[in-house]
Amino acid sequence: MIEEIQNRIPEYARREDELYIKVLRTAVEQAIEGFLDRVESPDAAWDPEPFRMVGKGEAAEGRNLEPLQTALRLGARVGWRRLTEIADPLGLSPQCLYDLGETIFVYLDQLADAAAEGFEEARARAAGEIERRRGRLLDLLLSQPAASPEAIADLAKAAGWRLPRTVACVALDDLPGVPAQGPAQGPAQRPAQRPAQGPAQGPAQGPAQGPAQGPAQRRRGTAYRMPARMPALPPDVLAGLERTTPCLLVPDPTGPGQAQMLEHGLRGYWGAIGPAVPLAAAATSLRWAREALELSRRGVLPRGLPRCEDHMATLVVFKDEELVNALAEARLAPLAHLRPTQQDRLAETLLAWLRYGRGAGEVAARLHVHPQTVRYRLRQLEELYGEQLADPDVRFELEIALRARQAVNRTFRGAGGRA
Repeated sequence: MIEEIQNRIPEYARREDELYIKVLRTAVEQAIEGFLDRVESPDAAWDPEPFRMVGKGEAAEGRNLEPLQTALRLGARVGWRRLTEIADPLGLSPQCLYDLGETIFVYLDQLADAAAEGFEEARARAAGEIERRRGRLLDLLLSQPAASPEAIADLAKAAGWRLPRTVACVALDDLPGVPAQGPAQGPAQRPAQRPAQGPAQGPAQGPAQGPAQGPAQRRRGTAYRMPARMPALPPDVLAGLERTTPCLLVPDPTGPGQAQMLEHGLRGYWGAIGPAVPLAAAATSLRWAREALELSRRGVLPRGLPRCEDHMATLVVFKDEELVNALAEARLAPLAHLRPTQQDRLAETLLAWLRYGRGAGEVAARLHVHPQTVRYRLRQLEELYGEQLADPDVRFELEIALRARQAVNRTFRGAGGRA
């Protein structure tokens, strides 16, 4: 029987491996002894553990169950053929042979079921261990100070994860999904309230709207429904969904199809995608992604999955809001005494003039107003700022302050307030 199995099934044809042959022989002997016990005592209890161990061994070898199932069927055929050869000398009646044949098939099913149970148990245990290793690897990659390349390489190998050249981290909202039905109001249902005025609406106010809300504060009064599914992402994406700020680490984020993969796999989720960085700087990518996510929650950046690389200027401006507030207080002070509507129009015109050139025609086209209107506003700005507009450093600082103001005003309008 062993020779037949080794001749017919390549996976078991390891004739030079004495230990493997010994294991194979033991398995065959246990199967035959178990069958004989079944014939002798049909109602006796049967221990499936030996063949559960065989199934676990198949999983450890990295095979599926097909070779083992083939070996079981082949062994049953060999056993049946031997029975028919000795039936006449032993005086076995046809009915007795039929009964033995049926017993063989029932026993074969039991062996296959026991092996399948052991196989699935080993696979599940191995998958759980791989997930634990990948979780530890993600912790190591995001640790500060950075772990040694050797430690990362060793754990990556144990986790079956190929080391990429670059990675990008995705910070996911801790309250993904859509507002739940009920008395609690979601973001789109809250009454619009105009926050503190932006830089151009008073010399002391900057783009900040007070301290950023933390997760617990954002939860109050708002009920959310978690997505009905987990992110559908390929196995090389490391997931830390149980972290304080749920996150993902995406290898080779600029590779072919990676952007579409994230867009499809995270559909329905809110978050922010950090910049692509070398593997050793993964924590930096996550830090930027978290900052972008917080700005997205506040409405400064768009909802959905904004990419840091598309909003670097805004991220830089809002990196130190106290500093930007101080800059806005100084550079936008000439507008402070005007009415809010006048502030808005002159600030909008000045920013367009700084961004798109000093021609009234180009600025008018950008703002969708008449060129004469732009010339009138520019004269007002010259009266307010005088020679300051000729200074390139002042113009640079003005653009920073005005961009911050514009971002804050977008937040107001997105919340339903009046600009």
